[in-house]
Amino acid sequence: MLDFKHINVRNAPKLRKYYKNCTYRLCEYSVGVKLMWRQHFSPDFAEAENCLIVRNASHGDVYFDWPVPLHPGGSVEPALDLIDAYCVEHGIAPSFCLVPEEDMPILTSRYSGLQIRCTRTWQDYLYHAEDLAAFAGRKYSGQRNHINKFKKLYPDAHFRPITPDDREELERFWDAFHLAFNKENALAKKELCYARKLTRQIGRSWCLAGAIELDGEFIAISLGEICGDTLICHIEKGLPQYEGVYPMMVQSFAAYYGKDCALINREDDGADRGLRTSKTQYLPCAMGKKYRVQAVTELQALEQIPTLSTERLTLDAIGTGDIPAYNRLCLDDERNRWWGYDYKKDLKGPLRENWFYRVARNDFKNRLAINFAIRLDGQMIGEAVLYHFDCRGGAELGCRILPEFAGKGYGAEAFARAADWSLYELGLSVLRAKCYHENTASHKMLSACMRPAGEDETFCYFEKRI
Repeated sequence: MLDFKHINVRNAPKLRKYYKNCTYRLCEYSVGVKLMWRQHFSPDFAEAENCLIVRNASHGDVYFDWPVPLHPGGSVEPALDLIDAYCVEHGIAPSFCLVPEEDMPILTSRYSGLQIRCTRTWQDYLYHAEDLAAFAGRKYSGQRNHINKFKKLYPDAHFRPITPDDREELERFWDAFHLAFNKENALAKKELCYARKLTRQIGRSWCLAGAIELDGEFIAISLGEICGDTLICHIEKGLPQYEGVYPMMVQSFAAYYGKDCALINREDDGADRGLRTSKTQYLPCAMGKKYRVQAVTELQALEQIPTLSTERLTLDAIGTGDIPAYNRLCLDDERNRWWGYDYKKDLKGPLRENWFYRVARNDFKNRLAINFAIRLDGQMIGEAVLYHFDCRGGAELGCRILPEFAGKGYGAEAFARAADWSLYELGLSVLRAKCYHENTASHKMLSACMRPAGEDETFCYFEKRI
């Protein structure tokens, strides 16, 4: 099981031991981004299988970073197995953001279906470190001209590292920058607030900071960290009245802190036109592509719940007219002690008449499960539920029958039909089921149509493959 903890300043060193050698070259895989944007993305972390696993939550969605192995080249597959198990337990589909381009083949071969997005706005700007440190060659003549003009205008300006003793000077810079800040974009305003807070980390071993100083005052600052062979620049701010201060800052920071790095990552542009123009003019050698990937279940292509038939029964969608019978089924504690699910854990507020119906409907709407009403002569007598989709071709099937219809073979008949549909029509490759050791009736039924797949202290497990 994954034991997640909130990311904060105190546990940043635990993240850093993974990120310091990380080869992904993307800004999200750094301590600075995790701390800077933690209020926005609510990241939690766990350490398992020699990997760092980060879970994020934003706008109601839960998604994971790509696992970061402790040692470069280490396997991420065991960590992905734990993420899959977590998602099955919590009734969500595995979702990852942002996946490095080179690791996409792992996902495409792992899951049976994927929804993939790669948005230009997310892509990081990557530069050869030696290019930004020297601005050599004709292609950088514009940057050199700006720097030369800056040096002519401000001959006493110079670069130096920022230390914790510079707190007052740093605060004065931020006050001045806030006065010059004129962007109305809400995210840009958040970024400014987050960046100021991040500079409180100056003095930490991972935090590299520098400034252009003039007459005892900072007129530009930059902050970053080295992850693998890449210097990631989290903050680049300069007072706009000092013409040429930005290229001066970029070159100075790269020369001082990036001399042992292959690449410099200046992060994405946030769809800001000015930032995009500026970062493009520095001639990136590559764009760090990132993929938002969500595994999807076999239900994704199913437009509606189908109607299935057996010799005596019909299986189809639960309707509003079934609510009284469905409530009786779901509230029968004696029968449902074998079901293994306590609805009270998910119930918030009073139990309303249509609560169970709405849960079943929403599970199908979100393509997390499919609930079949089992009907005899049109009357609902039970349900068959296909759930716990693992997005890798597998799911679990359960069945329950109202007490007055038990013992007549209806459950076995409905289960067999739902199983066949799942494997041969929906397209699953493996179907799973379980029952309590004491539930001899279910054990007998499952043994007749599936193969044993192990047991633990509580359950006997079964599966059927094609």
